[in-house]
Amino acid sequence: MSKPVARSAQHGRADDPTVTLRLGVDRGSPVPLYFQLAQQLESAIERGALTPGSLLGNEIELAGRLGLSRPTVRQAIQSLVDKGLLVRRRGVGTQVVHSQVKRPLELSSLYDDLEAAGQRPETRVLRNTVEPASAEVAAALGVAEGDEVHRVERLRLAHGEPMAYLTNHLPTGLLDLGTGRLEATGLYRLMRATGLTLHSARQSVGARAATEEEAEHLAEPPGAPLLTMRRTTFDDTGRAVEFGAHVYRASRYSFEFQLLVRP
Repeated sequence: MSKPVARSAQHGRADDPTVTLRLGVDRGSPVPLYFQLAQQLESAIERGALTPGSLLGNEIELAGRLGLSRPTVRQAIQSLVDKGLLVRRRGVGTQVVHSQVKRPLELSSLYDDLEAAGQRPETRVLRNTVEPASAEVAAALGVAEGDEVHRVERLRLAHGEPMAYLTNHLPTGLLDLGTGRLEATGLYRLMRATGLTLHSARQSVGARAATEEEAEHLAEPPGAPLLTMRRTTFDDTGRAVEFGAHVYRASRYSFEFQLLVRP
């Protein structure tokens, strides 16, 4: 005989977005009740049923609808606060921040991935200049060390919150890299608009602690964990057209891999 599952009743404040969710807990399951609830709320955030900016209802009301204790509901909500999906604001309540961005490892731009995920990307250009290529940049772009290259540093935001600090080097004369254009759209879109065909990339993913400057830009404490990505992108002629060194907030961002078994 199956165990009874507690379901939320369809009552509560009309402006509470959790009222319309099919929340439920299985008391016969070995999975802790708070974790069951947290998983359902996280799933609702990921699929957009709980949108960024939404205010969750009163914990007491939610506990009453589910037949749970208030400490259980509080623990579920706190686990999502710890993940960065919810935030408690004094005088406001518990608010949805956004879902973590899960980016597939393919030749796409962060701007396009955020837009596809409904994250409303925004760009702030922090630096836009021409400088001599370092040894690393020269090797990546296939130019001589000391040759002039374009350097662009940008802060990428979603729903007004910083997500990534992006540093890109490009050959000079490749395309118009005006600050206004860079803040209006993604770099790869600008490239494609000029007729460049992006064909392949060489990429590495890692992790390290945030420097003080990175932490300040990304609204993280110094030493916070960051995901890193270094990528050299090639066009259909085999020419290197961009070298990127990017850092991402680990609390807001992850990479997804698809692994195949060799035949």
